[in-house]
Amino acid sequence: MKDQNTSRPQMTRRQMLKTTGTVAAASTLAGMTVPHVHAGENNTIQLALVGAGGRGTGAAADALVSRFGPTRLVAMADVFDYKLKASYKRLSTQFADKVDVPKERQFLGFDAYRKAMDCLRPGDVVILTTPPAFRWVHFTYAIEKGLNVFMEKPVTVDGPTTKKMLKLAKKADAKGLKVAVGLMCRHCRARQELYQRIKDGAIGDIVLLRAYRVVGPTGTAFTKRKPDGISELLYQIKNFHAFLWASGGAVSDFLIHNIDECCWMKDDWPVEAKGFGGRHYRGDYVDQNFDTYNVEYTFRDGSKLFLAGRCMGGCYNEFASYAQGSKGSAVISTSAHTPARCRIYKSQKMSKENLTWAYPQPEPNPYREEWNDLLQAIREDRPYNEVPRGAMASLVTSMGRLAAHTGQVVTLEQMMNHPHEFAPDVDKLTYQSPAPLRADKDGRYPVPMPGILTDREYA
Repeated sequence: MKDQNTSRPQMTRRQMLKTTGTVAAASTLAGMTVPHVHAGENNTIQLALVGAGGRGTGAAADALVSRFGPTRLVAMADVFDYKLKASYKRLSTQFADKVDVPKERQFLGFDAYRKAMDCLRPGDVVILTTPPAFRWVHFTYAIEKGLNVFMEKPVTVDGPTTKKMLKLAKKADAKGLKVAVGLMCRHCRARQELYQRIKDGAIGDIVLLRAYRVVGPTGTAFTKRKPDGISELLYQIKNFHAFLWASGGAVSDFLIHNIDECCWMKDDWPVEAKGFGGRHYRGDYVDQNFDTYNVEYTFRDGSKLFLAGRCMGGCYNEFASYAQGSKGSAVISTSAHTPARCRIYKSQKMSKENLTWAYPQPEPNPYREEWNDLLQAIREDRPYNEVPRGAMASLVTSMGRLAAHTGQVVTLEQMMNHPHEFAPDVDKLTYQSPAPLRADKDGRYPVPMPGILTDREYA
């Protein structure tokens, strides 16, 4: 008798992943654990990590524990050997049975992203967590290889790269690829319920949004002169928060979450920005950032988002976002990104006696949920592309930054069509390349000069 299995058509990898997703979802609903599957089987989603810093290492860890696994890390890439080694040590120690990255699949250099992606099969996932200047370069190759993508925010830092990313998003859609952007607040279950309640009229029409990230010095936003023993290029990449070409600076890298969650609740993007800010107490710091930023965003209906950002020690701190409506008010986020502790009040006074709803605690971790959502979309083979939204959030953030840095009113259309691309040749960089930004003879870099330099952020 003929073996029935031999007469069956061969299952494609996409079908295999979809079947596994159905099993994973059913097992989750039943409170069961999906059994461990060997990495060689088709339903294991392989991962490559491009950018092995802290955020990339964290993203890989979140992917490896997703309930929509199995997943396995098989390749890693960075331009810094010490980062690659530290990331590998942490992940291989924490996930010994899910990390299979021998020395020959640990790649170093500006072309390492290609070598890491070459280790994957179409339908696997590459994690892009380098400084955002490189995002369009790496995304281009991922699409060419037929890979699904998780990319960190921001995805762009200026108008020209935003246009590039929007075009690439269409190419990814045409190939049926799934792409996630690390604006994890969108995957916060508390914020999702708050959004729906606001849409249902819980606070009436939103007339004002307020966002604050007024904290002490963060990341590498405060950077001193380049020391000996490191090239100008690697020094700037290592301290990427300090340089607009690499990251968009403190505004783009730090304030984008608050801006994005507010625009989400408004269900719109602002069309204009007025920005204010300045540099104080600079001492030996040579980065391009202001210490304080205040931006007034205006939406099409005339309502406002007021954004306050600050990186200064010894001051009052607040890291939260709020919505004011015609019938009440809401807390979008309470302190940092998670837990959000979303709440609704029946008046503008956010006091206990006016509380009408609060999301129950504890909340699911949005860093984990964004991976669950991506991997579920891959398993179920359904459309999933967050790049257009991520690019718009990045562009709106850059619009506020440009307004503050030039002292001009900037529209969304002006920001999209602004010709200044910070690092147009970033795809050609090597270890021997000069940095996109040059220091003067004193080791200092050009900084924004509002009212003096009004058509671009630095000369």
